[in-house]
Amino acid sequence: MGVSTHDMFSDAAGALPATPGSYGEAPRGYRLPEGTRLGRVLLQIANLPRSLKYYEGTLGMRVLRRDAAGAVLGAQQDDTPLLELRQRSGARPVPPGGRLGLYHFAILLPDRLSLGQFLRHVGEIGVRVGAADHLVSESLYLRDPDNLGIEVYADRPRSAWRRIGRELMMATDPLDLAGLARDAGTVPWTGLPGGTVVGHVHLHVGDLTAASAFFSEALGFDRMVWRYPGALFFAAGGYHHHLGTNTWAGGGATPPPAEEAQLLEWTIELPHQMSLDAASESLARAGYPAESDGVAGRGPALVTHDPWGTRIRLQAVRE
Repeated sequence: MGVSTHDMFSDAAGALPATPGSYGEAPRGYRLPEGTRLGRVLLQIANLPRSLKYYEGTLGMRVLRRDAAGAVLGAQQDDTPLLELRQRSGARPVPPGGRLGLYHFAILLPDRLSLGQFLRHVGEIGVRVGAADHLVSESLYLRDPDNLGIEVYADRPRSAWRRIGRELMMATDPLDLAGLARDAGTVPWTGLPGGTVVGHVHLHVGDLTAASAFFSEALGFDRMVWRYPGALFFAAGGYHHHLGTNTWAGGGATPPPAEEAQLLEWTIELPHQMSLDAASESLARAGYPAESDGVAGRGPALVTHDPWGTRIRLQAVRE
């Protein structure tokens, strides 16, 4: 998030606890089920060794698989893929202001202690970061060597979340960096800990009304936050957001050309085949047919594209 919204929620007199079922606007038809989560993010980058140096050294990821074309990375203590890098030699970096498509992908750490340790780590190696308090979470922001956006964050307990009416309270307020670092103690950062996941993806889109029609009414996400300036946030299962969308790249923004660094695909993991079939039917009714695209070892999957051309994989998790 890059827009200050302190004033939007500064008067908390009308705020209520965000208890389960008390917030969010469900789609009229198909609704993504409890247990929906995000899977791996696939990025096109220009130089694999350069990107691996960054994602291993700065982010603390671990290479799970590598070949001449790319690599798959995860956390230090488990084998769950979080990120796949695909090299296109000589790809241009994302231009200032961004393109339609990726604004950032977000790595969710399992606790605040880990976020504080990561903050101290990037300070020690001289990497500049942005920072924000989003009320539901605390976040740090970075750019990789191809100018692709990354968020590293930790959630606040759901008992601390608040709502106004049906809308979950989120904002972009200053983050207490000193307090975050102090509370991390002296334990050194040793890389992404076990339990780290892809928490959400945030996209530049061309129109928020069209984003709501596709991501909520067709794909089945609940709308969670809709008064945030120039943005709209979606989630399943009562999470604050699995997906952010915004129009901050401007009315003239275009999709990335093939020869530019970019998000190639992001993944929504569904809990069973029944939910995958229902999502496929909902997308087809809305005019967005999904194609079968299972990958060996990953279980059944479908792929579709949002109205701005970003590819989405719907994956049924093997039980």
